[in-house]
Amino acid sequence: MYGNTKPFLSITSAHLLSGLFAFIYVGSIYAFKNARLRFSKRKVNLPEGQARLKLQNERWRDDPDVIKARLLAVTSATLICCLIVFVVMKNSNRDDEFHNLTTDAWLHLGFTWSNALALLITPLLFSGPLYVQFLEKTLPFQKDWNFEDDVLFRFFSIVGLRNYFVAPITEEIVFRACVLTVYHLADASRTKMIFLSPLVFGAAHIHHAFETYHRYGRTATAAKRALISTTIQFTYTSIFGFYCCYLFLRSGSLLPPIAAHMFCNIMGIPQPNYEISLMPHRKLSISAAYLFGIIGFVFMLKPWSYTDGSLYWQRN
Repeated sequence: MYGNTKPFLSITSAHLLSGLFAFIYVGSIYAFKNARLRFSKRKVNLPEGQARLKLQNERWRDDPDVIKARLLAVTSATLICCLIVFVVMKNSNRDDEFHNLTTDAWLHLGFTWSNALALLITPLLFSGPLYVQFLEKTLPFQKDWNFEDDVLFRFFSIVGLRNYFVAPITEEIVFRACVLTVYHLADASRTKMIFLSPLVFGAAHIHHAFETYHRYGRTATAAKRALISTTIQFTYTSIFGFYCCYLFLRSGSLLPPIAAHMFCNIMGIPQPNYEISLMPHRKLSISAAYLFGIIGFVFMLKPWSYTDGSLYWQRN
């Protein structure tokens, strides 16, 4: 890094900065008044697993005005986090010219192209669900696919813009690009960057427990559900973070993790047992498609993810 063997940051500083990035990102949706949720304080006993109906004057996360405010909040937070990275790099290398420093910051943040094959790794993993969609004739341009419903309404509604564009892009910039940049400046090992930094990403989703608790009635059962669902969400977001960190480091680009994040949000969690229950006569072929995707992913992850010249994964 800049011809200097001494790390620009300590690991402790990198930990603190990554925590700061998470605080800025999550905190932004509470700092903006219109982005905050509002719930009734009344307790409601409900059958287990059933959410209550929305009450008047409440503000839930899927309300259009709440979504709009949150999109503005997280976009602002993302820009602030990138600015902090720039300031940290400037302070770490005072003699560099502004143009060179800006170019270097963009390179560290992954604003560069990647190997095109890196974009195909996640779809390969989802071979099973994609095959099921093929059988259901719901893939693009098949019989039961509709441009208005499956493209315009799904992707360009306010909910779609949040789920498939703004959230994946801003989260990957903050929790992959910004966080991994400061760990790289601290000379953290690849192992630490892959398996430690995503825990911040997982922890950033814990605040959803507040919403779950209120939507399920503010009872002991609701609290239990909030705890369980949040633990599950922390686990799978951290695991997904491991994968996206690996993609980012191997490719040196934000494109693969952003594409993976978008694609996973579109596809949702695979449900092979449910899909087979709907088409039992296709059990063998569906199982084979899932197996093909898993095996292909395992064997192609390493060769397809690497981009020649990656800042973070130099080959000897």
